[in-house]
Amino acid sequence: MSASLPVSARFALWFTAFAAGRASLDEARDRIVEDDAAHDVVGLPEQDEPVPLILGLGLLRAEGARAAGLALPVAGDPLGLAGPAAFNNEVLEYGEGVVLDGGELGLVPHRAGAGVQWLALPAATHRQVPDPSEAEAALRHSLLGTTEALVDLDVARWRPEVADELMALRKSTDLVLPHAMAPRAVRLAGLAARCRVIVELALEDDGGAVTATEIDARREALLPLDHAARRGLVAACAYPFDA
Repeated sequence: MSASLPVSARFALWFTAFAAGRASLDEARDRIVEDDAAHDVVGLPEQDEPVPLILGLGLLRAEGARAAGLALPVAGDPLGLAGPAAFNNEVLEYGEGVVLDGGELGLVPHRAGAGVQWLALPAATHRQVPDPSEAEAALRHSLLGTTEALVDLDVARWRPEVADELMALRKSTDLVLPHAMAPRAVRLAGLAARCRVIVELALEDDGGAVTATEIDARREALLPLDHAARRGLVAACAYPFDA
């Protein structure tokens, strides 16, 4: 399983690059869509019908959006969200979303077959996001602790893919990121994406666990890494370029 970005992370990074003049409109659209079918945006101000993504990106700029950030909440951890409740609940249900800086709007991706329909909703943009340096340090610390726990639990015996991903952590990823993205943000996004793969693989079939105690132990070992990886990716998307 190769590391990849959630679609909301792709949107956040490439919309910010487009808004900053670091990517063309066509490139931003293509990088957000990647291998999906068509992306549309619904709920934009003064738009009664869905609009194609390429038009939606321009309309968001016209609404004053200067950049975009990522939200990756889970129950009890509203990471990247600042309200209101309707937007928070929608993002929490789908697991990810985009907050637009300057537009007072947020977007939630709804899968529609092989495509995506982005639902625009009012969103508070004054939110707290992790500091990239602190997020990277916390992610590396969590990775070390989780690796030791997974070794003790013998997860690699049941999921050799987990061992493969751990061995590949020092290698660069195949993520397609904006060209001018800061090296620290590139490094953090890549590490966070790989760690999310490790969590996903280790949780498949509960990592070969055969008892409730083993299942609970594996999940408990992975929670800190999942938390740190989500924070790392949100931080990378919040500060993608050097000032």
